[in-house]
Amino acid sequence: MPAALTYPGVYVEEIPSGVRTITGVATSIAAFVGWAAKGPTDEAGLVLSWSDYVRRYGDLDPRSYLGYAVSQFFANGGQRAYIVRLAKGALASKVELKSDADALALTVSARSAGSWGDDYAVKIKAVDPDANGIKRFRLVVSNWKLDVVVETFENLSMEKTHPRFVDAVLKAESLFITSVATGSDLPTKVKDAQKLAGGSNGSDLETDSSDFNTAALASTTLLDGVDLFNLLCVPGATTPNTIQKLQAYCRKRRAFLIADCASTATADTLKNGPDALFTGADAINAAFYFPWLLAPDPVQENRPRLFPPSGFMAGIYARTDTQRGVWKAPAGSEATLVGAIDVKERATDDQNGVLNPQAINCIRNFPVYGIVAWGARTLQGNDERGSEWKYVPVRRMALFIEETLYRATKWVVFEPNDEPLWAQIRLNIGAFMHDLFRQGAFQGASPKDAYFVKCDKETTTQSDINRGIVNIVVGFAPLKPAEFVVIKLQQIAGDIQT
Repeated sequence: MPAALTYPGVYVEEIPSGVRTITGVATSIAAFVGWAAKGPTDEAGLVLSWSDYVRRYGDLDPRSYLGYAVSQFFANGGQRAYIVRLAKGALASKVELKSDADALALTVSARSAGSWGDDYAVKIKAVDPDANGIKRFRLVVSNWKLDVVVETFENLSMEKTHPRFVDAVLKAESLFITSVATGSDLPTKVKDAQKLAGGSNGSDLETDSSDFNTAALASTTLLDGVDLFNLLCVPGATTPNTIQKLQAYCRKRRAFLIADCASTATADTLKNGPDALFTGADAINAAFYFPWLLAPDPVQENRPRLFPPSGFMAGIYARTDTQRGVWKAPAGSEATLVGAIDVKERATDDQNGVLNPQAINCIRNFPVYGIVAWGARTLQGNDERGSEWKYVPVRRMALFIEETLYRATKWVVFEPNDEPLWAQIRLNIGAFMHDLFRQGAFQGASPKDAYFVKCDKETTTQSDINRGIVNIVVGFAPLKPAEFVVIKLQQIAGDIQT
């Protein structure tokens, strides 16, 4: 009721409905880990397109699968990706600029480590002081190899308290350089463009080398700073110990690992299934794809080259989620791999029949459909395990619901733990689940056959209440892919007149 009833009359009060709309989280934000020639090494950078990746991390580089995998992801339907750049021992290009007194005034460095910075130069020119008499200067950044100016910064100051302090401006606005100012003297001794130098790519991390695997596993700490990602790809990483640890990390983050087979793998070498380390308890959050794919390499005059399948498949996951929903298997005649021209080994139906029960998802080349993903099992999808998380869409649907409800129920914390709260929880989660039911995400002809939400005195006892616990039980009937289509044909006798 209103806080104070003081005068005779009508009082109006708005009553909260208790409805808190739950919006499903994204399902196909990918994270890629690998070597790149440029780009930040201290964070996982978000890119929204292939051109965005090129600006931040450089173009395709034959020394690494990373750029190709990201390109394949966007070509096949991906929309958002985080990039973790591995660059062991890389150094940033830099140049030291001096004042008229021949003292160090400004150290300019490339934005990130790598020899790419050696292609750039800076030029300084003093301009008129500001209204307070503070000395200012112009800084021009150019690519001396291409003979083109790429950035110009006006009215910079060496004074830390100035709104155009050089270090702050370059940190916030430059795509190519950063700086460290020394003192307040202008770097006026620079008359001509001064080239940055000393940049190094460090050691090119050969895929699946011990250094590569160590760096890839260590890089997951950068992903800890990412609020949400759903798919993890480390293109070309196939070492069992690495895959096992990446699976564990994905399970902790409610993400899904797309694992590559070895480049040398054949249907014969995989006939007994993946390495045992691939199929442990955390394998429910991973899928394994065979074989590698042939695709044109733009850097090498479009000559065909073998690539790991994870980049292609991450794009297929994203495209399927957008067009059909996360509950649809990222496989079948619609799961065409854009950009691939062939598979390394064309598995026959019989070979596919051996590999599929071993939780190996084959990529096939069919005359009508082209190159398609022809399997949708998790790495615990071996028939002998009988896992409830046998299928990729079932597991990813569960992860989607878990992540959504984890974020959407934080308002419950510290609310009075009694029936009014439980009713609100049932209302809001029930509305979310019913919306998924209407989209065709569950089995069942009616809501009661498709899902349930339970939160009452049966799930939350007085003992739970005393300990500050509210228990919410959500169940759903997942859609499972039709792996095997059986057509039964028989003759019938014609109508015989008697």
